[in-house]
Amino acid sequence: MVAVEYKHVRGLELSRLFYRDAVEPLLRRHFGRVTHTAALIGTGSEVLGFDTERSADHDWGPRLQLFLGPDDADRHGEAIIAMLAERLPGTFLGYPTNFATVGPKGTRHMRATEGPVDHGVVVTDLRGWLTGHLGFDPLAGVTLFDWLATSSQAFAEIVAGEVFHDGLRRLGPVRDRLAWYPDDVWRHLLACQWTRLAEEEAFVGRCGEVGDELGSAVVCARLVRDLMRLSLLMGRRYPPYGKWIGSAFARLECAPELTPVLAAALAATGWRDRERHLSAAYEKVAFLHNRLRLTEPVDPRTRPYHDRPFRVLRADRFAEALLCTIADPAVRDLPLTGAVDQYADNTGVLCHRTRSRRVTEAVRRP
Repeated sequence: MVAVEYKHVRGLELSRLFYRDAVEPLLRRHFGRVTHTAALIGTGSEVLGFDTERSADHDWGPRLQLFLGPDDADRHGEAIIAMLAERLPGTFLGYPTNFATVGPKGTRHMRATEGPVDHGVVVTDLRGWLTGHLGFDPLAGVTLFDWLATSSQAFAEIVAGEVFHDGLRRLGPVRDRLAWYPDDVWRHLLACQWTRLAEEEAFVGRCGEVGDELGSAVVCARLVRDLMRLSLLMGRRYPPYGKWIGSAFARLECAPELTPVLAAALAATGWRDRERHLSAAYEKVAFLHNRLRLTEPVDPRTRPYHDRPFRVLRADRFAEALLCTIADPAVRDLPLTGAVDQYADNTGVLCHRTRSRRVTEAVRRP
């Protein structure tokens, strides 16, 4: 990356200014009658608002998507790409507008160049881009299967970012439609997340009891991650993938109270301390559940795990309470596995839309 000598600009702001001051004037001058939508959505830390100076080392810079209707994309798409390559300045706010693709994963790095630039403006048909990103066409509606087969990260990448201009008047409604899960689906996903906790909450003590402190710590870390994802779901925030889950969690209203307890559980060197801190976290998250008033109040206190000397919440009680409130029989009859990223965390599955949908279809079979 070319070195810069000024204060770092957040990527979303950079792209907004890039569209306003560089791309839009050229588009108006050379293709004035082409209706378009301009945005920065999709992949990239800047879309979620988590970018830092470190982010500028790859797949970051003055970039955006320029969405056209299908006929205009066929008729003018390549010409617009070529025009921008010839007419865009070599730098914008000091950042090169030329991107070089390097490495086996095809990451793009800003590189100064003379002459035409390999710019970061994606010019494409809106429907085709959305379908490719999500694995389904949200302009045609969103089915129950679509909600379950699509990772929360993928949804977050559509509703975050920014639309700079919506001449097509279609992206805004799509973002509104995908802003959050339908109510019954939300309740189902919450129930599935509580179920994940119920399945392992006794294992911190069980591992420790047999002297397996490493195993106990691993289970504890899994439970902390699940509590963070549960908190995000309760806060109506799409949980991002692993790199940003802590950053997203930190933005929640409950984070100042929960973070020290979760950190103490992770830092504990003995299973009894882990269990004590987790118990405190369980009760705080249980209180958040009751505050949502999605169900009748559920006792938020921890308790012994049957006749074994382990302290648990019995998180299944919260799942059961939520399931009783689901009205749609199609949602009520779903297996308690949830959306694809609640039971699969392999990047090769979650980032491959066809695989995600095939896995979801298989999991839903009796």
